[in-house]
Amino acid sequence: MRLLLDTHVLIWNISNQEALSEKTLALIDDLTNDKFISLASLWEMAIKISLGKLKLAQPMPRIVADFLEAGLKLLPITPEHIQAVANLPWPHRDPFDRMLIAQAQCEKLAIITHDARFRDYQVEVIW
Repeated sequence: MRLLLDTHVLIWNISNQEALSEKTLALIDDLTNDKFISLASLWEMAIKISLGKLKLAQPMPRIVADFLEAGLKLLPITPEHIQAVANLPWPHRDPFDRMLIAQAQCEKLAIITHDARFRDYQVEVIW
């Protein structure tokens, strides 16, 4: 299965695993799944850290290295993804989440998220 992890899933996976569903944990732990982290999520985390809204136990470079060592793959933002954002309807206003939705659509990825607003789009949502 090809999976894109929403930003809060990444954060909870390193700081609050109890908040994740059993299904989510199983999918993340399953080595046969291709798991992706959007650069948009890392950007969002960096902004939240700089605003004092997010505190992590390790610096971002260490966290990213840990994600990569665990087998997660970085998903860059491409011009195709940007164009897809321009074509999305507006039920969801968060620019980072809109990018994740566009990336999932373009790359044929299911999104692991607790955010019910993702269901307003043509993308597979898993929780």
